[in-house]
Amino acid sequence: MARCVIFCAGGFAGLARPLESGDAVIAADGGLRHTQALGLTPDIILGDFDSLGFVPPGANVFPVEKDDTDAMLAIRKGLDLGCREFDIYGGMDGPRLDHTIANLQALQFLSDRDAVGCLIGSSHIATVIRQETVRFPASAEGILSLFCLGPTAEGVTLTGLKYSLDNGCLSPGFPLGVSNHFTGQPAAVTVKSGSILALWDRGNGFPERLPLCGAVSEAD
Repeated sequence: MARCVIFCAGGFAGLARPLESGDAVIAADGGLRHTQALGLTPDIILGDFDSLGFVPPGANVFPVEKDDTDAMLAIRKGLDLGCREFDIYGGMDGPRLDHTIANLQALQFLSDRDAVGCLIGSSHIATVIRQETVRFPASAEGILSLFCLGPTAEGVTLTGLKYSLDNGCLSPGFPLGVSNHFTGQPAAVTVKSGSILALWDRGNGFPERLPLCGAVSEAD
C-alpha cells in the first residue's frame, strides 16, 4: 500500500527517510513551500491557504471556517487514496501550539482507522502505539516518552529501557511514562489495549512495528 507524505506549514528540517516510488505527496497550505524547497511537485495541493497567502494553480481550495484543519484535510485525502502509512512534516514545530496538539490527535485518528502515522519534527518523531509491539534497535539513544491518550492503556510492557513495565497500565491523568531512557539494548513497547502516544529523538529513525494477533479496529 502506498505511503502518504504530507507537508504542513510549520517548521521543516528535511526528510527523515527518502521518498519512494508510488508515495502520495500532499502539500497542505504553506507546506507547499517545503515541497518547492525539495524540488518536489506534489500530487495534491489543498487547504484554505491562509498560511501560504495565495492560491496556487490546480489547488483544492477549502473555506477558512471549517471543522478540519488543513493537516486533517490532507489525512482524509490520503485515507481516501487507500494509504495506510503516513509521514507528516511541518506539523510539530510551528508557532501554533494548538495546531501541534491537533496534529497529535490526528495520529490517534489514523490509528483508529488501522493506519500508522508519524509526526516528524526537527528533533523528534511522534506516533500512536495501539494493539502492537514497537521495537527500537540497540543503537537508539536518548529519551522515549509515553503518554496515554484516552481510556487507561492496559497490557503495557516496556523492555530494554531504564524503567521497565510488565503488563501494566498507563492512565491519561498522570504522566508516568515521561522521560524513559534507551539503555544500549534493543527496546520494545507493547500496548494490548488503549492508545499510547510515543515521542523519541528523531535521530533514532523509525522503529519496527508488529501488530498483535486479534487486533480489531476501534473506528466507527
